[in-house]
Amino acid sequence: MNKLIIITGPTASGKTKTSIAIAKMIENDFKKNAAIVNFDSLLFYKEISIGTAKPDLHERAGIEHHLIDIASIASPMNAAEFIALGQNKIEELFAQNKTVILVGGSAFYLRALLKGMYQSAKVSVEIKQKLDSWFKNDGIKPFLDFLAIHDPQSLDNLHVNDHYRLIRAVEHFEVTGTKISDQKKVLDELDPYDFSQIIHPWNILHLYLDLPKEEHFQIILSRARDMFEKGLIEEIKQLQKLGFTLNEKPLSSIGYKEALEHIRGAIPTLEQCIERTAISTRQLAKSQRTFFNKITPKESFNPLRDQDSILRKAALFLGNSYEP
Repeated sequence: MNKLIIITGPTASGKTKTSIAIAKMIENDFKKNAAIVNFDSLLFYKEISIGTAKPDLHERAGIEHHLIDIASIASPMNAAEFIALGQNKIEELFAQNKTVILVGGSAFYLRALLKGMYQSAKVSVEIKQKLDSWFKNDGIKPFLDFLAIHDPQSLDNLHVNDHYRLIRAVEHFEVTGTKISDQKKVLDELDPYDFSQIIHPWNILHLYLDLPKEEHFQIILSRARDMFEKGLIEEIKQLQKLGFTLNEKPLSSIGYKEALEHIRGAIPTLEQCIERTAISTRQLAKSQRTFFNKITPKESFNPLRDQDSILRKAALFLGNSYEP
């Protein structure tokens, strides 16, 4: 069974540095090939770098990195696209006899890759027009009536005001002739937080990185200041010169959102901009921490204190030993 090392943790917890350290150990000490596969969604986009904490070319030198700079902010990727790319890339690297290190903080994308997600049905123009007409003429009622006949379980599961999911359930049945509730039942049987049960034949080591909260916030604040000092606002202005509207979805992410508000005058000073970015990042880290704390199994480490222990654990998983 192929072995996969996964490195997770809240934003600004040292995942990039740790992944590179493990890859270098594999290549330099074990004389084997290693490759890093990204699942941080903002790193997918080639036009944005400063606000994403994307590892630069110097950091990446000598180590293969994949799924970085593969898309444009004009056409944001979704989870289904990531699953297809991620699974294919990991299997391709395994076929090349490479040790794969999967690294990032986008919890939803990781869970979708390992545990699966609803298969989106491609809706034809004709079906879309028909359902649009239903909604325009009679609101949500025809969708409720349809599900009562064809997928009563979805009707029971969904609130009457959840128009998006009700319509999606009807679309799914119209296209596939199957119930979306059946997909949900299959996925629900896989505990979403139990990474010992995944849909791929991979043996995984999950390394979770985190720091004491106050120490972590100081790192977050330093990173926020560094982004603006390195030219985050100038990066955004350059995007505008290249013809982007600045309404692209990836630009609503933390850092870019605050920088845009500063450019538009909503946040008066640069210092306020940095502080708001840091506070928003801390809130994101709290959310990520809540999710990752539910996941089992995992090996938890403080990356500032436990670097040798992390390398030793990775080496043991790969059937080797590590001595600093």
